[in-house]
Amino acid sequence: MLDKRAARQRRARKTRAKIAELKSVRLTVHRSNFHIYAQVIDASGARVLAYASTTEPEVRKGVNYGGNVKAAVEVGKRIAERAKKLGIETVAFDRGGYKFHGRVKALAEAAREAGLKF
Repeated sequence: MLDKRAARQRRARKTRAKIAELKSVRLTVHRSNFHIYAQVIDASGARVLAYASTTEPEVRKGVNYGGNVKAAVEVGKRIAERAKKLGIETVAFDRGGYKFHGRVKALAEAAREAGLKF
């Protein structure tokens, strides 16, 4: 029996392989118990183009705790703004093997509302 972490990494690998096949810019999400992180990575997977997380001082002022849905919504808005500044409108969403609910879903919906298409 695989442990939870290995199973998540296996799911993430499958998603990343598909996104690499599409040669698309990807919005990737990582969550921990206390924070959530989002990155926009170029199509080759070599460079991080934009980054947002609950560890940033500006986000921490507005959000008391980084491990909840409210914090994820804030990070989703910030990553979309930063991607749009770079001229990135369309991305492939890489949920990192996490289920699409809770904080991951909140981040994705906030990014969509802020103008990213995926």
